[in-house]
This record gives sequence, structure tokens and C-alpha cells, in this order.
Amino acid sequence: MRYLIITDIHGGINNLTKVLKNEKFDKLLLLGDILPHGPRNDLPSDYKPKEVISLLNNIKDKIIAVRGNCDAEVDDMVLEFPILNLAMLEVNGKSIYLTHGHKINKDNHLNTTNSVILYGHTH
Repeated sequence: MRYLIITDIHGGINNLTKVLKNEKFDKLLLLGDILPHGPRNDLPSDYKPKEVISLLNNIKDKIIAVRGNCDAEVDDMVLEFPILNLAMLEVNGKSIYLTHGHKINKDNHLNTTNSVILYGHTH
């Protein structure tokens, strides 16, 4: 199984399109901040959340997603896959935890052994 890990899309279509076109994967792991850009910065020129929605909904069966600090309940209404608070996979005997990183990160982590924690948030 091939996993592609993406975080902090923030509604930007250009890099998402490039990555999805050029990478082969069985599962896409989205580590949060999928659509909204957040109130602190100006919108980038490629901010096109409707296009991001369409692109991701077309591969919804391949996606495991966790909620970021910018993701909102309204995003659940347009995305056709669940956005979880925390997810866990078992791969080759290891537990792999998926989180955005604003609550669980290298300084505030799960008390686990023989595991991996994947997170974004730091851009």
C-alpha cells in the first residue's frame, strides 16, 4: 500500500493539483487545514476552495483526513469524506497516528510505544 501525506492545503489548488497528478498512491492522508485559509493572512492567488473540494471529492474513497485548527464544521457539509479529530492506522505492526499538530505534536504527544505520529500545522 502506498500512502501520500499532505497537510495544510488551505484551499490552494496549484500545488494540490501538481502533487495528485504526479504521485501514485493508494491512500491519501490529509493532516488538516484543507479548505479555509484562516484570518491572519491575505488570500493567495491560487486560493480556490471550490476546486479543491471537487478534486478531493473525486477521490473520496482514498482519503483519511483529520481536522486542523482552520477546518470548520461547515467544511463537513461540502466534503464527501469524514474529517476526524484523530485517526490511527496499523502498518507493518506499527501504530501510525494522524493529527494536525496544533494539539498533539512533538511536545504534547500521545503516550504510545512502537508508534509514529504524523502531523503538519508548522507549514
